[in-house]
Amino acid sequence: MASKSFLSYNAMDKIMRQVGVVRVSDDAKEALAAVLEQKGIEIAMEAKKFAEHAGRKTVTEKDIALATSK
Repeated sequence: MASKSFLSYNAMDKIMRQVGVVRVSDDAKEALAAVLEQKGIEIAMEAKKFAEHAGRKTVTEKDIALATSK
């Protein structure tokens, strides 16, 4: 994967271990980070639309909830 993720390998390791994975390769951490980052971008874009529709510049927890309820 070409670009550097905003999400740390340590965070990906913690997520994987939380579900019972014993060993996690760096490639797996990188792949998970890429997928989660893309999903996060999609959610943020949708949440921004909800905030703008409500006449706000600030994205709130409710906007995130609405963006993920589809």
